[in-house]
Amino acid sequence: MFSLSNDLSSSDGLSDSSGFLRSSRFSSSTGFSSSNKWINNHAYSAFKEVDLHCETNNNDHHTSQISVNQLIVRRGQPFNITLKMAKPFNPDSDQLTMKVVTGKYPSEERGTMSRFGVPDKVELSPCAIAVWKAELQKNSLPETGMLALTITPPAHAPVGEYKLSAGLKAEENELAELFVLFNPWCSEDWVFLPNEAERQEYVMNQHGIIYKGSDQYIHGLSWDFGQFEEDMVQICLKLLDLSRKHKRDPADDVSARCNPIYVGRVVTNMVNKEDANDGVLVGNWSDDYSRGFPPTHWSGSYDILKQWYTTSFKRVSYGQCWVFAGIMCSVMRLLGIPCRVVTNFQSAHDSNANLTIDKYYGDFLVRPKETDERVWNFHVWVEGWMRRPDLAEDGRYDGWQALDGTPQELSENVFCCGPTPVSAILKGDVHLKYDVLFVSAEVNADVVSWLVKRDGSKVEMFSDTKSVGQHISTKAVGSNERVDITNTYKHTEGSAMERAVFRYALSKLDINNTKPTDGNAAPQLIIKFEEESTPVNGQDVKMKLVLRNEGSSARTLSIGVSVQAMTYTGRLKENIKNEVIEKELLPGNDLTIPIQVPYSSYSKQMVSCQTMNISALITDIQNNQIYVADDRVVLKDPPISLTVPDEARVDQKMTFKVDFKNPVNETLTGCTLTVSGTGLVQSEEIIKYVGKCAYIGAGFQSLRTNQSLKM
Repeated sequence: MFSLSNDLSSSDGLSDSSGFLRSSRFSSSTGFSSSNKWINNHAYSAFKEVDLHCETNNNDHHTSQISVNQLIVRRGQPFNITLKMAKPFNPDSDQLTMKVVTGKYPSEERGTMSRFGVPDKVELSPCAIAVWKAELQKNSLPETGMLALTITPPAHAPVGEYKLSAGLKAEENELAELFVLFNPWCSEDWVFLPNEAERQEYVMNQHGIIYKGSDQYIHGLSWDFGQFEEDMVQICLKLLDLSRKHKRDPADDVSARCNPIYVGRVVTNMVNKEDANDGVLVGNWSDDYSRGFPPTHWSGSYDILKQWYTTSFKRVSYGQCWVFAGIMCSVMRLLGIPCRVVTNFQSAHDSNANLTIDKYYGDFLVRPKETDERVWNFHVWVEGWMRRPDLAEDGRYDGWQALDGTPQELSENVFCCGPTPVSAILKGDVHLKYDVLFVSAEVNADVVSWLVKRDGSKVEMFSDTKSVGQHISTKAVGSNERVDITNTYKHTEGSAMERAVFRYALSKLDINNTKPTDGNAAPQLIIKFEEESTPVNGQDVKMKLVLRNEGSSARTLSIGVSVQAMTYTGRLKENIKNEVIEKELLPGNDLTIPIQVPYSSYSKQMVSCQTMNISALITDIQNNQIYVADDRVVLKDPPISLTVPDEARVDQKMTFKVDFKNPVNETLTGCTLTVSGTGLVQSEEIIKYVGKCAYIGAGFQSLRTNQSLKM
């Protein structure tokens, strides 16, 4: 028999505002034991004790990595609790009525309140939705007042924090609080993912890789998602509570949290601080990060989310696309929506919604005016796995949905993007919601090149139908390999099917001046850039411009070469080098022109950039025919290595060593090493280098030529 009285205080001294006390451990003569007891302290309560079986339930619901002390369950899946009644319970004559509520304005009609019980005879509202169920287990001992119950939240219950109460007749006692998450293990849940290996990767894995660089030089950035770190449930639910949708209509917002489409869209808006909301992160693509950290500082999501949460939701500075995507992936995985980070190389930003990017070249190397339409070296978003019955009942648009937390363009008057069915992009269904047109342009827009003359007039030169949307990448399931998923977004570049889908997409646009481009006639002059060696930051860049005359006559060519610093978003910055030469090229011959950019000539201009844009503007002097070409050179960073000299053991401190060698002939200042690691480092550590010492904190540091940094 249980030996607890109603006035028993908890052994660990923990209590909540409702008057329930929690004991750290309890064993009884029945053999029943648990570390999760909630005791009702009311003198007239029908219940002596409630055991939530947190550890067992959370293990069964794949939430034990979040907590074993809070009950965190997934919808559509039963969990068990045990009630110790103050007197015997007769299932034939007694009615145990239970209730769960979430949000400030719970309602049966909205699915934010549910009444149920044992036996299942509770009278419900005629319009009740998202009804919970309870069953009495066979191992119950009702004659002693011990009820073992199995409770099942419906597979379409709103996610969030719930209060569970129960009573006999008119009495009602609050028993406990619990959290309900989406359930990719439940076939009835809209986020159901049938493959277990994929569930482990896209829901449970706290570590990942985000791909950056260029289509020619792809490199992976290790990222700690940390979705199961301390307080992440509270952080992610608070993020939903601070959305403009919740502030406008909290009852409707909480009810809508049954829908992963809705939740994903809210998260895309809340991870950024662009809408004068309480969003998490400020985007910054300038050179001034003095009021915060540069985007390259971050190596994980948790430190950003924790800072936002513990500073009363003050914005965190600063982020760019991969940081927004990393944060969003963490939130989605915590909430139970399968999620992966995706990088699109040569990613177009189409600001006028016509599937075309206009690119301008200046006559005689005159730099044209910048526009909002550019092709980024790379852009990062996430994909969430969910059904889309709002678009088609046959499931054709179910599966991966693109969601982008980077504030780029307004969607329904707010900065958010998606969920966009990847299958709709593949089909060219750009008229569908949400934001299919915008994401389609990112992966498959045509680029039209224009020559801007000195008088401001423009001449269309050619259209590029193939360069946008290269090597769309994500981390492999169960390994650190890169997987190319370009074929899920579009058909083989240049194929008849790819062009047919593009023409179909254009037909859905309500504009008159857009025509499909199928490429251009074979040019008489072939232009290509070649790298003599891998371009490395801190070293001279050596390239070759190779021209081939495909015509039948000799050509006298004026060849202008321009080198400019460029951000990864395609914005031109400082000019580095200009050169104009005149050469003759015989028919069928090649002409090679060396291009060398010394480190001394680009070091200052490339402080905030890692990309060089090399442009060639070539004029055939005989007929004034103009040819243009450009190439983006992404400088590779010098290597940094991390080693653990000694054997690592669980629950013991370990030492690691980081080596970085200064490759340039000048002293580097402001050298900082940021260390983070889920489960390894409690909070982000910033290590600054001073002479031969490393310490935590602020200070001046420098790194001399060919000197190694060791910590």
